[in-house]
Amino acid sequence: MLTESESMTALNPDHYSIDAVVNEDTVIFPDITPFQHALADIKDGFAQWRIWLMLAYQDIKLRYRRSVLGPFWLTLSMAITVYTMGFLYGKIFHQDLESYYPFLVAGMLSWSLISTIVMELTEGFLGADVYIKQIKLPYSVYIHRLVSRNMIIFFHNIFVIVPILIIYHTHAKVNLNTLLIIPGLLFIYLNGISFGVILAMIGARYRDVLQIVKSLVQVIFFVTPVMWGPQFLHGRAQFIIDWNPFYAFIELIRAPLLGTVPTLNNMIMVACVTTLGVTLSLWMFIRYRARIVYWL
Repeated sequence: MLTESESMTALNPDHYSIDAVVNEDTVIFPDITPFQHALADIKDGFAQWRIWLMLAYQDIKLRYRRSVLGPFWLTLSMAITVYTMGFLYGKIFHQDLESYYPFLVAGMLSWSLISTIVMELTEGFLGADVYIKQIKLPYSVYIHRLVSRNMIIFFHNIFVIVPILIIYHTHAKVNLNTLLIIPGLLFIYLNGISFGVILAMIGARYRDVLQIVKSLVQVIFFVTPVMWGPQFLHGRAQFIIDWNPFYAFIELIRAPLLGTVPTLNNMIMVACVTTLGVTLSLWMFIRYRARIVYWL
């Protein structure tokens, strides 16, 4: 007969393992630590890339089914927005359109990717509660699903900058620096996964977080050099750029799209934020992973 503590351990799905030892009528399951569960979840999440890619593709396909352009409605909407904003704000800020248009379009592409990832990941587990309650999959799969979905949309939207590169080729060039967009996207993906775990867990525990994040993202948009250039800030206001991690991540994409290299300060900021995100997400995932399903 099993004792009460042994029965509770056996009934806990987190303690199930293929390494169970059968001894006559007693099944003994090895005690796996939360740290091992968290690492196994992360590892299996990366290994099951076919699942989260399929889910990401289905999300986009279902959103635009029975439409003529399909997902390219996103590209058309982005094109109309940035082309109109470029002309309007170029006149407001008294900017030369030949330099302002490439700056704005590349910045809006970067901002759209980053801001959408941040807002959607707040509902990362809430939006997948049906799957979580019925299917045994790593929790990290649902984070990969959202980040990869926005990456696919970004590659649709990137066609918006092609006419700008052709028309304003003197201020936006395609050269070897453009290849730096690959490591830039990898850093954004890694941070999307790490901070996605944090936001999704907090969003599952506290339902008001989504509205708070949406409000903060709107404020951050106006204090980040997306529509306006860094040259507009001087003196004490310079800290808004120097200590703004969103600006550093935007430059990971905008600078290569314009044929330049992100500054050293931007790369240092990205490295620091990445280290902080990975460390904090691992700590939270290890400590609170078993509670996620009870928060939904």
